[in-house]
Amino acid sequence: ARLHTARSRNDQIATDIRLYLRDELEQLHEMLTNLQRALVELADANSDVIMPGFTHLQHAQPILFAHHLLAYVEMLERDKGRLKDALKRMNVCPLGSGALAGSTFPVDRRFCAERLGFADITYNSIDAVSDRDFIIEILSALSLIMVHLSRFSEDIIFWKTQECDFIELGEAFCTGSSIMPQKKNPDVAELTRGKSGRVFGSLMALLTVMKGLPLSYNRDLQEDKESLFDALETVRLVLFAYVPMVRSIMVKRENMFKAASEPSLMATDLAEWLVKQGVPFRTAHKRVGRLVAWCEKHGIPLNELTLEQMQETVPEATAACLELFDPVKSVQARNIPGGTAPAQVEERLSFWKGHLAHS
Repeated sequence: ARLHTARSRNDQIATDIRLYLRDELEQLHEMLTNLQRALVELADANSDVIMPGFTHLQHAQPILFAHHLLAYVEMLERDKGRLKDALKRMNVCPLGSGALAGSTFPVDRRFCAERLGFADITYNSIDAVSDRDFIIEILSALSLIMVHLSRFSEDIIFWKTQECDFIELGEAFCTGSSIMPQKKNPDVAELTRGKSGRVFGSLMALLTVMKGLPLSYNRDLQEDKESLFDALETVRLVLFAYVPMVRSIMVKRENMFKAASEPSLMATDLAEWLVKQGVPFRTAHKRVGRLVAWCEKHGIPLNELTLEQMQETVPEATAACLELFDPVKSVQARNIPGGTAPAQVEERLSFWKGHLAHS
């Protein structure tokens, strides 16, 4: 009986959830780091592969495949940062708050907090037993992780279509059809995309529970466990499968390069060349747009135009313009921090290798 002195189920559960989540967040951090390492390995092994970048799911400009992969490494780093920030606010000890009003016993709350590894104690007993902000914050972070994994899954699914045919996936991460012998469906990517809604639902469920609760504790708070445990299990399951799936990706570099070589992807390069000659960008954009439309109408690719044909729409054009429709040169030209130029991507690859080696 004395073991229960100065304790309530309310402050004990609030403490136990925090202790549980500290271990869970550490495991998630490591799993996210492993996925980042797999992405960096894939990017490094294909650092010279050029592919079309997309906007609105349409070919936009040539980019390095590695640059595309490193975008997800950046996202995952932010995900880790959100979990770390959530841990800072969560790592306070509610023990001693009692049911809601504290205790008449002179318990040493700071001693308990220190022994349990908390950074501090909570300072309002009512808030301590009724607060689930930290769970909502973690569910929000888990939801964003799933947003990022779902987006990458969509890329993988699209890259694997016959129409795109940019990659191949390992057999272990695909299944066939019950009726069509030729099928090889990217199941892990599709399931990841689908399971994102499950995690979002957990976040919305707890937000809905919390929005109408008066202070302090209410039995409704029992509903936090199912949402939290399911979301954590879902994210762990996805990350467990995702790392080996990424490592199984085989890149079809020739197909990527062929798609990136379509000359209209370098139309922006021509517009920017005109700006460098003193033409206002709005004027350059309009003229190049007309040129592209003329080429489409007459069935002539931009890189097969004669200088005279180009000058009919772009009078400032010189022979140098005829050399702009090269995806390799286009990628190399974007040599600014954050750009897709090989030198910039190599620098970020080097950074991530070092950073993740010590994570």
